[in-house]
Amino acid sequence: MRRKLFGLIGVCILISVLVGCAGTQKADLYGLAGKSHSAVMPEHRHSWWTVRHEEVLDQVRRGNVDLIFVGDSITHGWDDSGKKLWDKYYAPRNAVNMGFSGDQTQHVLWRFDHGEIDGISPKLAVLMIGTNNSNGQDNTSEEIADGIKAICAEMRCKLPKTKILILGIFPRGAGPSPQREKNAKASELASQIADNNMIYYMDINSHLLEADGSLSKDVMPDLLHPNEKGYEIWANAIEPMVAKLMGEK
Repeated sequence: MRRKLFGLIGVCILISVLVGCAGTQKADLYGLAGKSHSAVMPEHRHSWWTVRHEEVLDQVRRGNVDLIFVGDSITHGWDDSGKKLWDKYYAPRNAVNMGFSGDQTQHVLWRFDHGEIDGISPKLAVLMIGTNNSNGQDNTSEEIADGIKAICAEMRCKLPKTKILILGIFPRGAGPSPQREKNAKASELASQIADNNMIYYMDINSHLLEADGSLSKDVMPDLLHPNEKGYEIWANAIEPMVAKLMGEK
């Protein structure tokens, strides 16, 4: 009964967000109406996560936000292994890091429902999320893609002037695997909403992988999270697109 109730609540929240989109007569932007699986139902977490959420809210309330990065621990890592690159490329652009370690798509949806993108109008949002939804039997590729689309739908509603750059989910593990395939399919499905007007898509995985498709520990020591070299590859790969979408070129 509890799961069914949360499912109904999730559907109601999702539909209310989509219906509220300015300028659209559709209740469903990306084929999400009626979806009630876990990846699209906003979900709260606890402990340090709530503290970080409050810290992000404080940054947002101060305003002057031109760029946001949204994601999980891979994005969170800009605060640690990627800090030198963040300070070089993104801090001067008034960026806010909205990456939370361990987050799945549903956690981003909860955060967005609770103020993280309220009262701001960044020029660009860089989104890379979904790898944590792919663990075990948590979600299918289709469900992960739904979660990514739901996040984009909420940004399009709340941030109508913000361009979105969806990044393909990064490779994980030493070599090709069913989990990599699941994430690749999810990314491909999510990429279908890119209109090259307000939503764009990039897959930079080839920059991170060796020619034989292997993932080097020189880039991701634990075969999941980038080190400084990995963040440098990431920053360099997306820089031309970031500059373009922020109106700098």
